[in-house]
Amino acid sequence: MTAKGSRQALVIEHEDRIHLGNFEPVLREHGYDIRIVNPSEVDVSALDARAADIVIVLGGEMGAYETQEHPYLVDEMEFIRKRVDAQKPIFGVCLGAQLMAGALGGRNSKGDKPDLGYQDIQLTEAGLASPVRHVKGVGMLEWHGDHFTLPDGATLLGSSSAYPNEAFAIGDFALAVQFHPEVTAAMHEDWTVRSDELFAENDVDVDEWRALGRKHNPPMQVASRAMLSEWLDDVQKTR
Repeated sequence: MTAKGSRQALVIEHEDRIHLGNFEPVLREHGYDIRIVNPSEVDVSALDARAADIVIVLGGEMGAYETQEHPYLVDEMEFIRKRVDAQKPIFGVCLGAQLMAGALGGRNSKGDKPDLGYQDIQLTEAGLASPVRHVKGVGMLEWHGDHFTLPDGATLLGSSSAYPNEAFAIGDFALAVQFHPEVTAAMHEDWTVRSDELFAENDVDVDEWRALGRKHNPPMQVASRAMLSEWLDDVQKTR
């Protein structure tokens, strides 16, 4: 997938259905060519971690700690570490945030119970001064069962009632969020129809779930666009 522009965005996508969503038009509007790679199919260790103007690491059903089942995650975390060491812009979403934390020395682990639904993100003072400020007062989609400890050098930007680390930054170039701001209404429905077993195990009523999506997804789209746009504007100004 390619957008016409002068800047380069490398997107690490672990599964086709967990894609850029509403991030894609924002990247296009900011003039990015988009290169998408699946780390299970492309040798990430062969990629130049410094080359792209920005890197976005998306979510996936695997855990960041499942390196024996998915050995490419080791190479992916090494790529992320090199990217951060070079202080080059990188944005992690859900699994992407967990991998960033793990790459920098944080600990990833399975949570006691999946967090499914929309969370009000409680922002820190640093969060209120960051692009994540746009999610204040907006229910943000949670669809995960893992958590992580913050690595050294990370700044906590936000927490929720379910997980203490919902968003963090490294300097002014790396941003990571545990929630899923990129999910469109179509993605929400696609994920929903594939989640019968997950919902049954966690007593999620599908009709209520869809109603939550109809309520929260529209304002989440606005917050997502504003957050990513501000982050892109910031990294373009400083690099």
